[in-house]
Amino acid sequence: MTDTAKPGSATPDSGADAVDKRRIRLIMTGLLLGLFMAALDQTIISAALRTIADDLNGLSEQAWANTSYMITSVITTALYGKLSDIYGRRPVYCTAVGVFVLGSVLCGLAQSMTTLAVFRGVQGIGAGGLMSLAFAILTDLVPLAERSRYQAWFGAVFGVSAVVGPVAGGFFAGLDSFLGASGWRWAFFINVPIGVAAALIIAALVRVQPGRAQHKFDIAGLLALIACLLPLLFAVEQGPAWGWTDPGTLVLFGLGAVGLVLFLLAQKRAADAALLPTPMFRNPLFSVYNGVNVLVGAAVFGALSVLPLYLQMVKGLSPTQAGLMMLPQTLGIVVAGRIAGPYVTRTGRYKAVLLSGLVLMVVATFWFGVLTADTSLWQTGVAAGVMGFGIGLCWQVMLIAIQTGVAPQYMGAGMGSFTFFRQIGGTAGIAVFLSMFFGAVGEKVAAAYRGAASDPAYTAAVNDPAVTGQAANKVLLGARDGAVPLDNSSFLDHADPRLAKPFLEGLAEAMQTVFVVSGVMLLIALVLAAVPKEKRREPAAGAPGGAKETGKQPAAKK
Repeated sequence: MTDTAKPGSATPDSGADAVDKRRIRLIMTGLLLGLFMAALDQTIISAALRTIADDLNGLSEQAWANTSYMITSVITTALYGKLSDIYGRRPVYCTAVGVFVLGSVLCGLAQSMTTLAVFRGVQGIGAGGLMSLAFAILTDLVPLAERSRYQAWFGAVFGVSAVVGPVAGGFFAGLDSFLGASGWRWAFFINVPIGVAAALIIAALVRVQPGRAQHKFDIAGLLALIACLLPLLFAVEQGPAWGWTDPGTLVLFGLGAVGLVLFLLAQKRAADAALLPTPMFRNPLFSVYNGVNVLVGAAVFGALSVLPLYLQMVKGLSPTQAGLMMLPQTLGIVVAGRIAGPYVTRTGRYKAVLLSGLVLMVVATFWFGVLTADTSLWQTGVAAGVMGFGIGLCWQVMLIAIQTGVAPQYMGAGMGSFTFFRQIGGTAGIAVFLSMFFGAVGEKVAAAYRGAASDPAYTAAVNDPAVTGQAANKVLLGARDGAVPLDNSSFLDHADPRLAKPFLEGLAEAMQTVFVVSGVMLLIALVLAAVPKEKRREPAAGAPGGAKETGKQPAAKK
């Protein structure tokens, strides 16, 4: 059998025999590089964002730097799958890498938060292909019986990137400059060599193609999805400033609701050509676990967007120190992955692992919810470790749980839904939680300053002309009335600690609200995940009780 199948002659699994194990491992390396790059850029700017925003004078606008990336990746995820069915996986994948690398270079050259948000959207267009096509290429090359072991690596990439991102972002933001550019810009420039390596590996080694056929594009569904998501995200972003009952906010929510109805109608009309075929949702396993997927994505990405701000603004850590504080979370993910992956492969059971992960994540987020300006850093580190262990357990098996509810003819769309709904949740979570924080911080800070009036140290500072005459302290005195200046928070580095203490306490209280809401969302996800009855998967090839290393499924019982 040759490496290149004739158009229409290959099935998703038929190319596996043509690809030896060594080539598969090399291809997996390329896919993992691309997937890691795309997943990493969801979180890499979290620890660096304070530095970026202070440099570009736009901390209060930071949500768009994340949401623009995630929204474009959501919209393009399904589109890449259709394009690869027509033109082949290899050229479409390499095109996605090229778009992503271009967006990364533009982000590194951005001169304002607005242009950064736009260029992050370009990145997201490429990221949609890197995520969805990784699963599609794996499906083409690896037999079903062996696929779960490779998918575990994909799940691990998403988990590790959730915490490696802040560490790497903090490291780059901590550099004043490198090779003539501000340190934070290298958080984007670093994607260039990674992307080039991923594209070269896939271009050189991926030869087997699925049977190409002319597919109908669900253009109506794509346009309806855009019409749904953009107004809703803009409403969430502007709601705290405009007011949730403001006519403009309500109009945006209404437009989003209309877009959702149009999207559902378009999916029903498009049938098998739909971005998300509606028959998949008739299976309660698929529907429930994707609901869990949305909630977990929102809670995790939302919480992780605020935690670095707590470490830097409230605790006064540098970006590099804040990134290092996330290492316990990284360790938790790695350890959990070493436990969860082999267990599910050996037993075929996933529900207990998923529920255990959710329980730990609930505990961690409520622990974050009691952090104050005076909380010791070791507590934050332990809570981060618990969070990481929960993420490692949960995300390792979420895709497996979703796949149990997908009919074979919809497996490709089902795998795409994993990324789609997690991105939907993450996009909404970042937008909602950051808006919640910036909407609450003014009132919390003003209340903290009212409470500080009885503090002798604070009173002495307020009545000392040598203190009140300094520029940074004048900013803090203005914050007593709720006018919190967060477009550039660098004044905190030079402020008098006595005047800054109520400000930091107010910031911490506003962040507590975000973490508690995140915990409530994860608690709802835990209840939902406990409802469906587990549909046990067959143990993987070579596992005790599973198929031998022949690539064949275990014989069905009579």
